[in-house]
Amino acid sequence: MAKKKKTKNENPKVHEELKGFKMDINSFGEISSSFPIDKINEFLNKNVEDKKLKDRDDLDSTK
Repeated sequence: MAKKKKTKNENPKVHEELKGFKMDINSFGEISSSFPIDKINEFLNKNVEDKKLKDRDDLDSTK
């Protein structure tokens, strides 16, 4: 079965807080995005649980 080819104009589905987020990789392998890395990290800290830290008793739970 042939793979479905994506067009470059097709926008990926993203969370409402990240509308307009686009990420590109140039010919040198450098990653560029439309959002600053601090905003992305803030979103991830708020919405994604860190699996390595979830069972630790010595850390205060912020949730």
